Amino acid sequence: MILDPLLDLLNAIPRDLILPPTSLFFVIAVGLALWRRWPRAGRIVAGSGLAALTFLCTGAGAQLFVGPLEGMTTPLRAPERAGAQAIVVLAAGHMRRAPEYEGRDIPDYIALARLRYAAHLQRRTGLPLLVSGGNGADGGRPAPGRMRAYAKADGMAAALREDFGVPVRWIEPRSRDTAENAAFSAEMLKAGGVRRILLVTDAMHMPRAHAVFARAGLDVVDAPTMFFTRWPPNIDAWVPGAEGMRLSWYAIYEWLGLAWYRIRVL
Repeated sequence: MILDPLLDLLNAIPRDLILPPTSLFFVIAVGLALWRRWPRAGRIVAGSGLAALTFLCTGAGAQLFVGPLEGMTTPLRAPERAGAQAIVVLAAGHMRRAPEYEGRDIPDYIALARLRYAAHLQRRTGLPLLVSGGNGADGGRPAPGRMRAYAKADGMAAALREDFGVPVRWIEPRSRDTAENAAFSAEMLKAGGVRRILLVTDAMHMPRAHAVFARAGLDVVDAPTMFFTRWPPNIDAWVPGAEGMRLSWYAIYEWLGLAWYRIRVL
């Protein structure tokens, strides 16, 4: 593709430089720099950046981006009647060298929400579980005495077995992103005769995840968790806070990811 060099360059830019709040701090800084020489333009640029930052820090602002994403999927009803042959749960982040777990890497709170729902589904359906997740874009080197690095999927499998009492049949430890989650998981599942799966991830992440798993040749049944647009509206939705910015960051990241995958993957 003629755009590949440009897309590769864009992919090399750290995501936090593109996403809020960092990108909006940059806009504000540019406005302040312009203010001395072009006061009106500087006020407009800096004020716009500050207004956007404040709005995205509110729950109401976040819902503007979260709502349409979550509207692309629906909660799974009657999973035992979905006709699936396996459950696939996708990694999120991880906490490195957790001291309370003897220095092991453990799933972060986003991954734990997915694991909890996967455990719930496994108990209801009895289906075998696959956990998918490598070490992310930073790769990862094997520890001394290990054939490969301790992947996110290893920490997920340990949490399911030790904390939720749920067996794990497959561990996919190589993937660096959602597209590779799909490609490598499909390879393992098809070898075991599995074609139809319950796919577990956040509701906001589900549109992108469903698309790439379907493209990998699997029949996907959405099993989303963590819906944020189902909270009742109240005055607090207009009060800026860290949670509003976290949701805005996540939702905007998913919108950019959807656009990126449609150009490069789908």
